[in-house]
Amino acid sequence: MTAALNKKLVGFFLYFAVGLLVVVILAPYLWLFISSISTKKDLTSVPLRWFPSKPTFENYSRLLLGGTGATDAASQFGRCALNSLIVASAVTLISVFFGSLSAYCLARIDFKGRNILSLTIILPQLLPPIALIIPLYLIVRKLGLLDTRPALIMTYISFILPLVIWLMIGHFRSIPTDIEEAARIDGCSRIGALFRVVLPLVAPGIAATFIFAFIIAWNEFFYALIFSSTQSSKTLSVLVEEFSSKFGEDYVLMSTAGVLASLPPVVLALIFQKYIVQGLTAGSVKG
Repeated sequence: MTAALNKKLVGFFLYFAVGLLVVVILAPYLWLFISSISTKKDLTSVPLRWFPSKPTFENYSRLLLGGTGATDAASQFGRCALNSLIVASAVTLISVFFGSLSAYCLARIDFKGRNILSLTIILPQLLPPIALIIPLYLIVRKLGLLDTRPALIMTYISFILPLVIWLMIGHFRSIPTDIEEAARIDGCSRIGALFRVVLPLVAPGIAATFIFAFIIAWNEFFYALIFSSTQSSKTLSVLVEEFSSKFGEDYVLMSTAGVLASLPPVVLALIFQKYIVQGLTAGSVKG
């Protein structure tokens, strides 16, 4: 009887903890959405209204379609969204492609200094961006790439590529070498075994790494703020900040832009959630 009671108590506290965690995670996003369908009067009323008296989606139409009441920042939303999509997609594709090949070499090919290189590959992640911004700015300005998408793409790759390599090393090491050796005995070259056997087996890990890299590139703010100043390269993360500074405090439109800017990573995570879980599990086990 005591064992059954303990089991029920453990189950109760487990579900309670999970429910509390879900509330803590979703509550800010829910309030962001509620703010986006509110009017400025409802959002700034005292006492606070937890739900608007007259919900409206006019803020979304102002951002997506323009029209009456659209500020200068709101009119830039479409172009900045395109910049974010191009930059994040290019950075993710390049980093995952070259990162996967580099991780395979570090995980499978034995050469002098491999272990040291594998351990130090993640060191760029330990450096604060503020320590790198001045030399990076001077390099970008010397190349004549200020306020361009290539400047953001190259900068993002410099810190996302090492992370991709570090993550993918674990996924490649989780695949038994016997499978690859069997393919090579059957006549496959190393490259053939990589593309025909190994990569399909680490596909969940590649998908998980792809999502992480895209989210990091999509949400990056500091370098985008320094390197971009016009619509030609400005990203959504920078534009959202401008609703509360450069163009005055418009918390409603800022919330609306925040909801729209968060949709691509959220949709990708929901679509590929199965692969993300499989990738995290596979990468934590060595073969």
